[in-house]
Amino acid sequence: MSSELTRRTLFRAGGAAAALSLLPGVAFAAPADGETLRTQTVTGTFQPDIPDWYYLPVEIPRGVNQIDVVYSYDRPTVPSGTRGNACDIGMFGPEGHQLGNTRGFRGWSGGFRDRFSISASEATPGYLAGPITPGTWHVILGPYTVAPQGLNYQVEITLHFGPQGTPFKPNPAPTSAPAKQRGKSWYRGDSHLHTVYSDGRRTPDQLVADARAAGLDFIVSTDHNTSSSQLQWGDHATDDLLILNGEEVTTRSGHWPAIGLPAGTWIDWRYRASDASDFRRFVDQVHRVGGLVTAAHPFANCFGCTYEFAYEIADLVEVWNGPWTQDDEASVIHWDGLLRGGRWIPAIGDSDAHNPNQIVGLPHTVVQADSLRQADLLAGLKAGRSWFAESSAVSLTFTAATGGKTTQIGGRVAAGTGTPVEVEVTVSGAPGTTVTILDQLGPEHSETVPDTGSGTVRWTTYPRYSRWVRVEVRRPSGGVNTTLPNAMVAMTNPIFLGEG
Repeated sequence: MSSELTRRTLFRAGGAAAALSLLPGVAFAAPADGETLRTQTVTGTFQPDIPDWYYLPVEIPRGVNQIDVVYSYDRPTVPSGTRGNACDIGMFGPEGHQLGNTRGFRGWSGGFRDRFSISASEATPGYLAGPITPGTWHVILGPYTVAPQGLNYQVEITLHFGPQGTPFKPNPAPTSAPAKQRGKSWYRGDSHLHTVYSDGRRTPDQLVADARAAGLDFIVSTDHNTSSSQLQWGDHATDDLLILNGEEVTTRSGHWPAIGLPAGTWIDWRYRASDASDFRRFVDQVHRVGGLVTAAHPFANCFGCTYEFAYEIADLVEVWNGPWTQDDEASVIHWDGLLRGGRWIPAIGDSDAHNPNQIVGLPHTVVQADSLRQADLLAGLKAGRSWFAESSAVSLTFTAATGGKTTQIGGRVAAGTGTPVEVEVTVSGAPGTTVTILDQLGPEHSETVPDTGSGTVRWTTYPRYSRWVRVEVRRPSGGVNTTLPNAMVAMTNPIFLGEG
């Protein structure tokens, strides 16, 4: 069966565009006696002027215990500067594929895999194991980029017949890591990480091992557009690393990790920044279950990666993502501009590590929390009681004091405009760096860290002149995480000055 769809033929058919994104489907009859499997193939063409998502209906009869899907598409040569073909894939069950239908979602692998399987007992990473219920399933195809010549695709669906297997039993991560519990303290964590359950190359065991080696106290698993990995972290947990659930909501208008989700929570991603009410709908969903929303790598230069959504309803901005690049510099400048304009959204830094050659914890965020428990960690992040660093070798304290009272990161010094406030920064593990104290006017005071890597910098200001202060630690000659000059080594959220 084949089809060729363009935006023009869609609108000729009449009706809403979203309702017209169905492809010609396939219907399987009930199995004959002794039949063990059957395959059907669908082919078609996408033209460049089409919507983001298409749904291929598959009628599933009774007696099916496994669905296999294999897809492919052509990759014609395109001129330099022109985007070639790329197409994502996933699956919805007979419960429906409407926007936000959490019951119908059965998995997503984007463009990382060319095949997947689903049964009651197990599923390909990224997909949800569960009974193969009779009814209309939908393979979702997402033409990410389409060459001028069009995108020719082929989808092969194979059904296996027989009794359902043993039901899959979820095993989410424990809610505590007692070996790292220190009560109220500063905890190091990486809140943007990937595994083989989306487009990462690390297994869960490998990610846990690398996070422990990086000296982290907690991690957040944020595989793209799927809740699949959330259901198995208990198989890999240790007593010295807290594992939180998340999802990197990966849209065509940017990425926003939802962190701190209950196990099994799926957040939809099938909208763009122009669909502002949809974005708010799913942000509200995250907040209702106690999670936080991160504006990820705002200036990443891959298609669909730059954050185009509203900042004001995000909880966090990821201003440093992986090894220091010009994208990160742009993110810090933009975040600083929001702060100067009176719109403070706490900043964080994450590694976004996908592959074994990408360092977990480069960078990571150090958050002050009442305990190493999810609710307390999220509260600390949302309040901006945090700073971030290139590695656990770097330590930093940053305070502002007046009248015998000391305020830490994320807090406010309640003092009159003419009251002197002493700002103090202590760093260690940072040889060859410069510590700079900044306020809304820009850099105010800088000192070089001694060769020992440790030092203390003090500076006095007044609320009359500084509405807030923050700290950057940079390495003038690049270093372990980048070849760029003036690379970030550590950075803090602000301390606010004045009565507020």
